[in-house]
Amino acid sequence: MWKQILNKWFRLIIKYKFWVSLGLFLFWSFIIDSNNYFTRKEMKVEIHELESQKDYYVKKISEDSVRLYYLKSDNEVLEKFAREQYLMKKANEDLFIIVEK
Repeated sequence: MWKQILNKWFRLIIKYKFWVSLGLFLFWSFIIDSNNYFTRKEMKVEIHELESQKDYYVKKISEDSVRLYYLKSDNEVLEKFAREQYLMKKANEDLFIIVEK
């Protein structure tokens, strides 16, 4: 009985060897392989997220470059920046920090 079933399957495989090999190839490439469909889809989503982050950082770098240029070129702007960001003061000044809630 088993011999007849195996013989029948073997004949079908031989008869449709092109379709069987194509099916095995598609199964392998879409599901088993390390570069399968699902992995590629996840990678495309990750690439999109990284490109959006890249755009953000390029914009931020250009803004900081302009700000750095103004800080290097004008001493008044540098003094204002130091007072606001680092709470620096002159020798004969008192500094009051007002925190808003």
